[in-house]
Amino acid sequence: MARRKNVKNNAKKSVKTNVKTNTENVVEMVAEKPAEVMPENEAPIISDNDIFLNRINRVHDELKWLYMELYGNESMFAELCDNIRRMYEERGDSLKAIDRDREADPNWYKSNDMLGMMLYIDNFGGNMQGVKDRLDYIEKCNVNYIHLMPFLDTVEGRSDGGYAVVNFRKVREDLGTMEDLEELTSACHDKKINVCMDFVMNHTSEDHEWAKRARAGEGEYMSRYFFFDNPSIPQQFEQTVPQVFPTTAPGNFTWLPDCNHYVMTTFYPYQWDLNYLNPRVFNEMMNNFLYLANKGIDIIRIDAVPYIWKELGTQCRNLRRVHTIVRMMRMIGEIVCPGTLLLGEVVMEPEKVVPYFGTVEKPECHMLYNVTTMATTWHTVATRDVSLLKKQLDIVSHLPKEYVFLNYLRCHDDIGWGLDYATLSQCGQEEVPHKAYLNDYFQGYAGASNSRGELYNSDPTTGDARFCGTTASMCGIEKAAYEGDQEALDKAIQMDIMLHAYMFMQSGIPVLYSGDEIGQLNDYTYKEDPHKVEDSRYIHRGAMQWDLAANADDATTTQGKMFGRLSVLENLRKSEKAFITNADMWTMETGDQSVLCIGRYYDGDKVYGIFNFSEHPKQAWFSEEGLWEDMITHERMSMMGSMNIPGYGFHWLKKI
Repeated sequence: MARRKNVKNNAKKSVKTNVKTNTENVVEMVAEKPAEVMPENEAPIISDNDIFLNRINRVHDELKWLYMELYGNESMFAELCDNIRRMYEERGDSLKAIDRDREADPNWYKSNDMLGMMLYIDNFGGNMQGVKDRLDYIEKCNVNYIHLMPFLDTVEGRSDGGYAVVNFRKVREDLGTMEDLEELTSACHDKKINVCMDFVMNHTSEDHEWAKRARAGEGEYMSRYFFFDNPSIPQQFEQTVPQVFPTTAPGNFTWLPDCNHYVMTTFYPYQWDLNYLNPRVFNEMMNNFLYLANKGIDIIRIDAVPYIWKELGTQCRNLRRVHTIVRMMRMIGEIVCPGTLLLGEVVMEPEKVVPYFGTVEKPECHMLYNVTTMATTWHTVATRDVSLLKKQLDIVSHLPKEYVFLNYLRCHDDIGWGLDYATLSQCGQEEVPHKAYLNDYFQGYAGASNSRGELYNSDPTTGDARFCGTTASMCGIEKAAYEGDQEALDKAIQMDIMLHAYMFMQSGIPVLYSGDEIGQLNDYTYKEDPHKVEDSRYIHRGAMQWDLAANADDATTTQGKMFGRLSVLENLRKSEKAFITNADMWTMETGDQSVLCIGRYYDGDKVYGIFNFSEHPKQAWFSEEGLWEDMITHERMSMMGSMNIPGYGFHWLKKI
């Protein structure tokens, strides 16, 4: 049997005590406190303390029940409650005012004017002050939600793009300080811009203080990770736990010769998995979560959340206790920072993604990524066949309207081809050859493709790989510009705009990747950086080209064509109530496999989006009565009978 080196591990130890937690005392205080009698016509004055008591009173019993079921440790729960109270008291008055406004309007983030943008601080502005100086540009992009890609302290060369955190309370020195972060979030709030950041829950860097002390043999800190002094238990885990990066980081454990132990490393050897079986880990990570929320963060993206609970004999993915932890995290946020949203990073198929919303009665994440639809969109581009995409959109449209997805064409990461192969196989498209076709297509090798990009994490044994490239390069703008082919360039721009128009029509919040608004191309200079050359994802993580962004108002340039046409769509979306997140959404048959039709309805307004995913003109068929107006061209048309749609053309139609 493997012996796990450990000191007193509180993970499952029940401490029997008669000590009441602070929150239990709080609940009693609320019950005993007499209501204040206010003069007529005057609103009651609710003190800051009363607000806290009311919030904690609402969730205390469930929070304690879940915590005790998980850990059975009264003293650790008492400590958690102390920390919750302290973090609430430290929260700034301006943030508490935002919290109160959002509590009064809990659907504030579901409005049709929400538009996000993902950006790397160094690529976009150099540092946090540089981003602050560029907020006018962000406003010009109609963006009111920016996702700042990982900016906490990391070690260069061992950061996985910032997802190996050394210190959860320190900003990378080249990007600024915590004070700079507070100034940036405050400036964003002045402009009604929300700020999102990544909170890496599953692991820390091997250079984190906990990891260093664990490596030195301190049992208290070893118990915060998964340490084993011989290979027996790691080998048992390996029998059931899939590998995330089988070619670049094979296995789920790393041998540490300096301390003669194995440590669990699901992602890379320098990222050590945290042990959430230990309540100390949960309590401390919740402290970090609240600390960052108190810096003015509006949306916290919880990274790799399906992985955070480990059990021998399982895949260590999507286990029941993961949802317990996320539910507790949601309640803790509702006490201290109810204006802060949880965004779950769950890169899986819909049936595994949806549970992370929780239930309507007991919610977990406020928002999730619509990752399968993103991958299916690019499959549709390569096949010119919308049938799988239509099925995917139908699945999403039948979910409760309380569920909010973030929709995007591209993000900071690679595209993994996690498609519905059960459905594709019925049409003769088997998984392995179809993945090979998609990767060949987007490299420009097959299917009359104009795309450019590179493979990521290619496995020569299985033939599996993922794909990297910017939206513009995948649409053919790079190839056409390089060849000086104006006709091809115009068609590529049209394709790019059509894909954004389709993405804006989906149910949820659209998110741009920084640079897409001006059609920024692949950046091959990453090959010159020794810290990046092995990671092809940096091909679409290039620095913002501000010299080209200066062309945004020049409609004769590629940048101006992209920016101007996207602005029209963005302004229409936020002016038309049918685009509100919880509107009815459905798809409709068009009679052509290349043409997708999405309908939306809200409060008397009905709109249709019609999109041709082929470069060739198509004829679609509809049987919708009434007169319709193209919201972009203002042309009036009928939806009874046939409709001609040019290559990569689209219509946004509103019933009049």
